[in-house]
Amino acid sequence: MATAALSTLCSDTALIFSRYARQTLRSRFQMLFGILMPLLYLLFFGPLLTDLPLGSKGDSWQVLVPGLLLQLGLFGASFAGFAVLIEKQSGVLERMRVTPVSRLALLLGRVLRDAAVFVFQAVLLVLAALVMGLRAPVGGVLIGLAFVALLTVSLASLSYALALKVNTPQEFGPTINALTMPAMLLSGLMLPMTLAPGWLDVLSHLIPFRYLVDAVRAAFVGDFASTHMLYGTLVGAALSVIAVTIGTRVFTSAGA
Repeated sequence: MATAALSTLCSDTALIFSRYARQTLRSRFQMLFGILMPLLYLLFFGPLLTDLPLGSKGDSWQVLVPGLLLQLGLFGASFAGFAVLIEKQSGVLERMRVTPVSRLALLLGRVLRDAAVFVFQAVLLVLAALVMGLRAPVGGVLIGLAFVALLTVSLASLSYALALKVNTPQEFGPTINALTMPAMLLSGLMLPMTLAPGWLDVLSHLIPFRYLVDAVRAAFVGDFASTHMLYGTLVGAALSVIAVTIGTRVFTSAGA
C-alpha cells in the first residue's frame, strides 16, 4: 500500500510539474527576467566591493555572489503565490478540486517547477560572475545551487499557502514585502553581518536565512566542514520540512 501510494504521488507530482513547466517554457521572457535584479547588483554593486575589508573569508565576489544566489530564491519564490491568486480568479483551482490528484502533488509539482527555474537562473548568474572575476570550487558552486533549490521549495510553499488565505493581490503583495525586506537586510545577503554593530549581528541570528547565507559563503571558499555549513544545512532542511507541511495542510483545507 505504501509503495502504491508513493508511486501515485510521484506520478501526480510529475504531471503537475510538467504542466507548469510547459507554461514557463512558453514564457521565456518571464523565466529570464527574474535574474535581472541580482545581475544588476553583480554588475554595478560588485565592483564597489573590490579590495574592501569585508570581515569574511574569501574575496568580494565570494562574499557577494552567494548572497545574490539566495536573493533569487528569497524574492522569486516569495512572490510565487501570485500565480495561485490568478488561478483562483480564473477558476483553475475550482476545476482542480474535482480531480483525484493528491493535494501534496499539487503543491510539490508547483514548487519543484519553481526550484528548477531559479536554479537555472542561478547557473546564469554564476556564469556571469565568473566573467566578472569569481573564483570558487566546483563543489562549492554546486552546494550553492542546492541551497537555492532548498530555499525556493521552502518559500514557494509558504507563498502558495499565503495566496490561498488571502483574496486579492493588494493583500498578498504588501504582506510579502513586509516579510522579505527585513529578511534580506538582516540575513547579510549583500554584506556579511560581521560588519554590523553587535546588537544587529545578534538580531540577525534570529533570521533563518542568515545561516543559509553563511553556509553558501563557506562553500564558495571551500570550507565544507565548517559549523556554518552544518548549521545552514540543518536550518535549511528544517525550514523546507516545516514549509511543505504547512503548504500541504493549507492546500488540503482550502480544497486546492
